[in-house]
Amino acid sequence: QVQLVESGGGLVQAGGSLRLSCAASGSIFSIVVMGWYRQPLGKQRELAATVSSRGSTNYGDSVKGRFTISRDNAKNTVYLQMNSVKPEDTAVYYCYALTGRGAPYWGRGTQVTVSS
Repeated sequence: QVQLVESGGGLVQAGGSLRLSCAASGSIFSIVVMGWYRQPLGKQRELAATVSSRGSTNYGDSVKGRFTISRDNAKNTVYLQMNSVKPEDTAVYYCYALTGRGAPYWGRGTQVTVSS
């Protein structure tokens, strides 16, 4: 089992920055990918960014060039640095982890609201 706890969400003005953190605990040795998905109100969950245990990153098209994902393996924590945020970035952001056996885990989510 893997537990994920997000922090860092809140209200930010358009053009500003915000950093999300997600700390993993439990069977952390089994995690091969960590990252963030987001779900705007009334819409489907979509990829924000992921990072593998080897450091390979993947970004959703809508955040490329503005968001940066990083991972601190010593702290079992993944970060999402959000720069130049837009109102359309408003969503619940969910931390995500994938084990080597293909089991996905999700955090409870943290709300990010961008005001125009």
